[in-house]
Amino acid sequence: MPKWLFKAEGSRPFDTGVRVYKIIMLDINGILGLAALMGGIKHGEQSYNDDSARSYSVMILTAMGVSMVVPEFIPEANWKIYSGFTIGAMVVLYALFLRMQVGPHSYFFSYSYPEKRRRKEPAETGPAPVSLAVSIGTLVFGVVVIGALAEVMSKTLDLGLEGTGAPPVITAILVAAISAAPEILTALRAALANRMQSVVNIAMGASLSTVILTVPVMEAMALYTGQPFQMAMTPVQTVMIFLTLIVSAINLNDGETNAIEGMTHFVLFATFIMLSLLGL
Repeated sequence: MPKWLFKAEGSRPFDTGVRVYKIIMLDINGILGLAALMGGIKHGEQSYNDDSARSYSVMILTAMGVSMVVPEFIPEANWKIYSGFTIGAMVVLYALFLRMQVGPHSYFFSYSYPEKRRRKEPAETGPAPVSLAVSIGTLVFGVVVIGALAEVMSKTLDLGLEGTGAPPVITAILVAAISAAPEILTALRAALANRMQSVVNIAMGASLSTVILTVPVMEAMALYTGQPFQMAMTPVQTVMIFLTLIVSAINLNDGETNAIEGMTHFVLFATFIMLSLLGL
């Protein structure tokens, strides 16, 4: 669920990279970490389809590398050309992701190990599929509504925290947490019910959609206005992103999660909170 329309007071108008960084920290380390920790304490090892986890991880790493790291090395005179390329790359990547999610590789995103090697057998008749155009329209509408509500919420929290001495980043974190509350509650309930596949889909899917849907929109706005937006992260934030993606690639590689793996992500989330309070 992309939340790129919110911003905290004092942030630059186009510091999209920092906002994406905060959402990735919340989704992967916060939601996935806490859910795996609580589910692991209750159930021990929890199974999921490792095909989905690997697919999510490699797509998130590719999308963030292409859109948030490589642009730092592109000469300023060529930024428009690379922006156009980035839009095309993200659109193609997301189109392929949707094709796999609803097409012949849909079993990647469900816990169906016994069935996935018997795909040539006739499938049972299920409910009629929902129109792809309707799904995309609903998604875009939801992004706009959530973004607008988050902006209003940000202003309200700014007024409420004014004079308390709280760092401006607290507003951004609170807005992101409130916006993601349905995802957080759903993931925790799924983990406690021993449905870790749902948790992986929620946390990793939200992170992927945030990056892969935010970048084309912001790049198009930059090309329209003629002003490039800021995707760069600080060195500390870049290290945190790569730590997160490396840890998730290691943890989500064997088809089972446990409390230790959940704790590693949750420690990274606590580190993110501390760094934010320190202004880093």
